[in-house]
Order: sequence, then structure tokens, then C-alpha cells
Amino acid sequence: MDKNNKEAFSIKKWASGDRPREKLMQKGKMALTDAELIAILIGSGTPKQSAVDLSKKILASVNNNLNTLGKLSMAQLMEFNGIGEARAISIIAAMELGRRRRSEEALERIKITSSSSVFELLQPIIGELPHEEFWILYLNNSNKILEQYQISKGGITGTLVDVRITLRKALELGAVSLILAHNHPSGNLNPSEADKQLTRKLKTASESLDIKVLDHIIVTEKSYFSFADEGML
Repeated sequence: MDKNNKEAFSIKKWASGDRPREKLMQKGKMALTDAELIAILIGSGTPKQSAVDLSKKILASVNNNLNTLGKLSMAQLMEFNGIGEARAISIIAAMELGRRRRSEEALERIKITSSSSVFELLQPIIGELPHEEFWILYLNNSNKILEQYQISKGGITGTLVDVRITLRKALELGAVSLILAHNHPSGNLNPSEADKQLTRKLKTASESLDIKVLDHIIVTEKSYFSFADEGML
């Protein structure tokens, strides 16, 4: 195929009304579809399909789920004809920025009002990890977060928590209450016996220092389990 035919698939050669960049400038970012936004990232398609069509194909492979798209590796993205290393990196970087933005937006809501607010805060951080992490939210007497702290990082099926470190941190911060949280990479929301034992252990130790454990949240990619909501505290 000659150069002119190849260039026809570049976004620059499309009619102005069909170009995602121009559409964004003229109508605003909300007017663009997910595929059009990704097309801006990759710039051009292949001799057989436009950038938007290529983007639609990529999205279709993940059932049009952006969270799933954000989990694709460079190698998986590069399996698509027209996606090389540079374009794969651009997509991965954009997905990561979106994840971080969501995390920062959650941080702005620093007052914890319910178990769902804990989930909104921590899901972007631990909800999609392939290993377990245990986090503590240290709160003041207005239920505002003094600090969120990763107390431990473990394997696929479990993690260890040092009660002394947890409470020493609470005393340093002057926290009056705690919220415990960890993720289940398996997606299973049911607390294990180890989860229950650890909750009881931390609750008892905290109460001896007049610090209250308000909840223990198990986070998965799409949902959560609250010990408090289920009357297990």
C-alpha cells in the first residue's frame, strides 16, 4: 500500500467533524466516547482500520470495562495489530492517571461517614491488587482521617498485622478510633477465621488504650464487606 493510502488512516486526514481532538475542542471532553478518547492516545490506526475502530476493538476485548482495560499489561495490549510499545505505554499511563485521580478525589472526602465511604477511599488503592494488603485508617473525634497507613503487605491468601505497631501509631497521632481494612484478591467477600480473630485481637487491645475500632472492611474489586454493618464487632 502506498504512502497516501496509509496516511488516510491518520486522524489528521479525517474530516474535522470526525476527528476526536477537534471534537474535544469544539464540544468538550464529555462529548467523546471512550473509544474516541483512546483514539487520541494512539493517534492513528492501521491500513485496515481507523484509530477509533482499533480503540473499539480493544474495548470490546474487555467488555467495554475501563477498570479491566487498566489491568492489561503491555504485552496484552501489543497483541492488537497497530499497538506497539509506545502506544501501549500511553494507554497504560492514561489508565494509571485515572486510577490515581479517583484515589485523590476519595482522599478529599476526609470525613468517614459510612462503610461505603471507606470502600470508595480504599478500592482504588487495594481493590485490584493481586496480593493482600492491610491498612489502618486513624481517625479523630470527628471521624476525620488523621492518616491512612499500610500496616502490612502479604501474599495471595494472607498478611500479618503487628498489633503493637498499629497502636503505637495511633498514640503518636492522637487517634481516638480506627478502621481496619484489607483486600481479598480472590474476590471472596466472606471473612476468614483469621480475619475474625485479628479483628477481636485489635479491638480488645485498642479498648485497653481507650481507642475504638469502628469497623473492619474487606475490599474487593467491585464490593466490600463491613464487620460493623453485619453486627460482627
